[in-house]
Amino acid sequence: MNQTSTSALWAPFTPMRQFDRQRLLINSAEGMHYTTTDGRQVLDAMAGLWCVNAGHGQGPIVEAIREAAGRLDFVSSFKMSHPAALDFADKLVAKAPAGLDKVFFTNSGSEAVDTALKIARAYHQARGDCRRTKMIGRAKGYHGMGFGGLSVSGIGRQKRDFGPLLGDVAHLPLPYDTSLRFSPGQPGQGAHYADALLQLLEIHDPATVAAVIVEPVTGSGGVYAPPLGYLQKLREICDRHGVLLIFDEVISGFGRLGESFGAQVFGVTPDLMALAKGLTNGAVPMGGVLVSGAVYDAFMQGPDQAIELMHGYTYSAHPLACAAGLATLAVHDELRINAHVQQVAPVWQNAALALREQGLVLDVRAIGLLCAVELKPRESAPGTRAAEVAQRCFDAGVLVRASGENILLSPPLIITEEQIALIFDTLRRALDKVA
Repeated sequence: MNQTSTSALWAPFTPMRQFDRQRLLINSAEGMHYTTTDGRQVLDAMAGLWCVNAGHGQGPIVEAIREAAGRLDFVSSFKMSHPAALDFADKLVAKAPAGLDKVFFTNSGSEAVDTALKIARAYHQARGDCRRTKMIGRAKGYHGMGFGGLSVSGIGRQKRDFGPLLGDVAHLPLPYDTSLRFSPGQPGQGAHYADALLQLLEIHDPATVAAVIVEPVTGSGGVYAPPLGYLQKLREICDRHGVLLIFDEVISGFGRLGESFGAQVFGVTPDLMALAKGLTNGAVPMGGVLVSGAVYDAFMQGPDQAIELMHGYTYSAHPLACAAGLATLAVHDELRINAHVQQVAPVWQNAALALREQGLVLDVRAIGLLCAVELKPRESAPGTRAAEVAQRCFDAGVLVRASGENILLSPPLIITEEQIALIFDTLRRALDKVA
């Protein structure tokens, strides 16, 4: 073992030498708060990692997992299933935009994205359109860490060490520029950025493109809401050229924007939708892909005994995950979480945009209960200012996330107006102390 390390753990997205010197360890969680191993209570302004939408330690979810573990610990989803999987699939479809009629379960957002990309290619193959293999992603998009999702993602640093990735991938520009800074919610201008898809299709030949994948709201890449009319134009261009449209709603789903899915907020229905994170309130790893009836039906050809999609995972529709997912949907309904987000989102947005007067703030982007506060970089040490602000917030009892020059916020959706004020007051005080 390396002499600088005292544990066998290699953690994801973590500077391990720094972590081994100063470990942040969480012992328990309840509601809006974590408790550290040294007894400190910290307000979780990141919902874990964009996923604990209904708050930590929800009793009905905990009990559902416990009961499922004692009744059915595991069953394969290959040529068999279990009642909770069917029930959960039906209830998810009932929450989804009309036309998304089927669910393929995975174990994470990364797997959900890779599954959606494979379904998109296989769909065209099933229809005899074998030339359609190319994918189009978007700048600053994050689609997980599988090779497929990483290939269509638009964050260069995350790709640097793992190439070459999948070929036949192009990227749309981010629909944002400096003129749109401090826009409340969706920017009123910028729909024209969708025209870049026409240019890419002309370059690559639309008859060779399988799908376009975007996050309705760019999440990890910096919380960029779509300009008014932008997603509608993408949908129209995809329809015109026979290209599937995939929404990655791993972050924007399950109430984050005030509806079950971002597609419903923006009035645009994709052909495929990747899900995870809030799907089980983060309590059990799970992902999924919502699939349109038209896409599913294209596979239902040939002999009945033939496997239509040669794809899947050992833990697809795991009994504990399905139990957690069913309980999560019930908790969302009981707490009326979507309505609560709609009520407090204006308070959140106003508190966020008030930071524009702080001298270090370059931009604020907020929609639903998402926010990015972009800071002016230190010329000699990019990224260090945001990291220092995040540490000062944590020392003051609020957990935020630093990513590059951004402070990212995504709290549990049960947040109160008083807790919103606490988060942004703490952030303001931290900014005031940082040079």
